[in-house]
Amino acid sequence: MAVQWLLVCHGLVTLLVVVSFLCGQWPIFQGTFIQRIHNFLTFGAFDYFRRFVEFVFGSRGSNALYLAQYYCCDRPNPILQVSSYAMYLAIVGGTYYLIVYSIFNYIPGHYIGGYHRYTSLLAVSVGILLFLLTSFSDPGTINPENVSKYLSVYPYDNIIYSEKECSTCKILKPARSKHCSICDRCVARFDHHCGWMNNCIGEKNTLYFVMFLLWHFFLCVYGTVAIGLVLAGRLKELEVVYILTAYYGIEDSFRSLAPHVVQWLLGSYNTQILLMVFLAIVSLLLSGFFGYHASLCLSNTTTNEVKEAKASAEALKASLGDLSQERKPPESKWKSFFRRSHLEDVEIVKNNIYDRGFFQNLYEIIYPLSSRPSFSTHNNKLKTG
Repeated sequence: MAVQWLLVCHGLVTLLVVVSFLCGQWPIFQGTFIQRIHNFLTFGAFDYFRRFVEFVFGSRGSNALYLAQYYCCDRPNPILQVSSYAMYLAIVGGTYYLIVYSIFNYIPGHYIGGYHRYTSLLAVSVGILLFLLTSFSDPGTINPENVSKYLSVYPYDNIIYSEKECSTCKILKPARSKHCSICDRCVARFDHHCGWMNNCIGEKNTLYFVMFLLWHFFLCVYGTVAIGLVLAGRLKELEVVYILTAYYGIEDSFRSLAPHVVQWLLGSYNTQILLMVFLAIVSLLLSGFFGYHASLCLSNTTTNEVKEAKASAEALKASLGDLSQERKPPESKWKSFFRRSHLEDVEIVKNNIYDRGFFQNLYEIIYPLSSRPSFSTHNNKLKTG
């Protein structure tokens, strides 16, 4: 029984760490212990390590650590490239190896056919292909030769984007573009820099990135359902329910049988159970990531634009707060505590001139504007829309 509890604790700790690492910065977890775990995993652990290095080796040690961090994490280099690819292949390959080692012996089964031996390999291969396409494809690099094309395709909205020069590339920055400090290049319709891919996500590879998220979501759901069918087949083939009711006198009801069936599964197929739980958790996380990026694509918005809009809103609210404090005499702490702030009623809405409707936005992701032969027509549509 101790082994089963150990497995349950292991699964709960794994779930907590994964959710904290990937989702700890979400607004719903603000001020909770999940956000504190996220801060420790993403910054706190390194900060404690830096302090230890500085205590042992002095300022030279901490400076060397900062240089190593900059080289490995803040600029493109073979170490970052190899490590990101190796991590992805280790997770996917290791999970698939465990599935082959622990599941394929029971395929075909009572509820699952033998063809899943081959379809699973095909599904994993497609996932790796999408990963490589996203990683090695051009996100839409802007250079002096093609900058005029991007300037004609993406007009300035004079809200987030206005005409200005990139201080690094020394070229006029088209609207919706951004200079990536890691890749050291301007990227058209910049969304974000993905550390997993070691590549920027921009105009020309957003489709690959979204398909990567969607396919891996289905891949995890496929694995979860397949393992569940294998375990259900083992229950049927070994007649576990019949043995529990006929020989142990347990009542033939779900409420009575469920604890004994779960105990038997944990004792006999603990590896398979852990794999199924792991895939189910990852599928939930991937569904959240895919849903977020899909909503951005369908509204013709990028992650970078969301951040810029939030930063502008916060700056405006802060300035309004300063003005209100200057014009009005200071209130007592109790009054200000119970009074509802007028800033809570201020709503900043960005007029997104790039949103041209559901189907047009989706078509732009599939067929980027800069890849089309004519740009004047699209430019006129954007201006009139």
